[in-house]
Formats: sequence, structure tokens, C-alpha cells
Amino acid sequence: MADKFAIITGASTGIGAELARLAVADGYDLLLVADTPFVDPSVGNANARTLEVDLATLEGVDRLLDAAGGRRIDLLCANAGHGLGGPFLDHAVSDWRHVIDTNVTGTVYLLQKVLAKMVAQGEGKVLVTGSIAGWMPGSFSAVYNGTKAFIDNFTAAIRNELKEHAGITITTLEPGPVETEFFHRAGMDDTKVGQNDKKSDPADVAKDGWDALMAGKDTIISGWKNKLQVAASGVLPQSVPAQLHRGMAEPGSGKD
Repeated sequence: MADKFAIITGASTGIGAELARLAVADGYDLLLVADTPFVDPSVGNANARTLEVDLATLEGVDRLLDAAGGRRIDLLCANAGHGLGGPFLDHAVSDWRHVIDTNVTGTVYLLQKVLAKMVAQGEGKVLVTGSIAGWMPGSFSAVYNGTKAFIDNFTAAIRNELKEHAGITITTLEPGPVETEFFHRAGMDDTKVGQNDKKSDPADVAKDGWDALMAGKDTIISGWKNKLQVAASGVLPQSVPAQLHRGMAEPGSGKD
């Protein structure tokens, strides 16, 4: 058993799985959590446990915390989240509720529980996966972008609230489009962004987040093109990035 213990959510594939590999290399025991099956045996180590649970529910988060077995939590990578593409008016209530409950409610509840433990123990590191999507109106991905706007804003706020606790690090990772199962699960296979073959490598994004966390940085926007996009979104009228997002995310746009 290692001295350091980490919890990584959304860890079955993509950025979360790559974060797990980095944590293993750095000597952490792991609790890997996801709402989809773990199929890659290379993720984790002999002292890693996996838990398949729906983090859109408070009960699911409580199951995660119970699975930690009372261990001191040195690191949390709050990476769980999913998207939902298509016209907002066409979405079933249960679908957009699940996006909000996963990306916002479950994440906030998990952060509150874990950060309280970290403050009590005097130190701890938290990496929260936000998105540059939080900086722009997400036409045909409106609920997802709205949840990421919340996460980007929320983490900045709690980081400020806890700034007097020198041992606590809260870093927000803000990637752009990443080559994962995200777009397929969001029903965006036929969109321009879903079919883009120049999406970021999840290993590169995870490394950016990991390095920023270990350096104690507040925020890391992964990828220089994404940095430019965020900078532009801060000065343009909202109608402009909304139209640009429509061009990437409108159903059928990948067929043009």
C-alpha cells in the first residue's frame, strides 16, 4: 500500500484513464470511478480499485466516498462528465437533467465532501476538468456548455475562498475538443467537431492538467489554439461565438 491515495472520476477512458496512468507513475494508490465499464487492464496498478457508479446522484457520490474506506485523500481528479448534442427543444428532460446532475450537482457534492476532508487534514490537491466550452454559448450543445461555464466559474470561486489554506491546491483543466468517446456518447458523430481528426490527444491534455496541478497553478487551458479561442470569446459579442459553435455542433454539419 502506497502512502499517497488518489480518487479519479471518469476514469474508464479518455482523459481520466490517462490521469490514472500519471498517478500510478507518481506512486499513488487509486480509486478509479466511472459510469461505464473499465475495459483497459493497463489502467491502474495492484493497489487500484475500480467502481462503476452513476455520479449524477448523491447516492452515487456517497458510494464513491464509502469505497475510499476512510483513507486520507491526497488527490482528487474530478473528471466525470458527459455532453448532449442536438437542438435543446428536442431533448428529453431526463437527458438534460442527467448532464446537469453529472457535470454540476454530483461534482459540487463530491468537491464539498472531499475539500472538507482536505482542509481538516491541512493539505490536498484537486484537479477539476472544466472546458473552454464554458467560455462560449454552445449552440446545439447548450446544456453541456452551460454546465462547464458553471464549473469554470465555481472552481475559481472556491479557490479564492480557500486561498488562506496554503496546503490546498485547486486547478481547473480547460481542454477543447479531445479525441475520446465524448462526442459519440453525446450523439454528435455527424457534426463537424465530432468528425474533426485534429482533436487533442487525451494523453497530452491529461499531462497538461497534471503538470499544472503539481505546479500549483489555478487554471490550464490545454492547447495554444484553445487559448486563442478563449481570448477571442472574451471580447466578441456572444452572438459571434454562438454562431461559430453552431457551425461546429449543428447536427449534420460534418457532412458539408
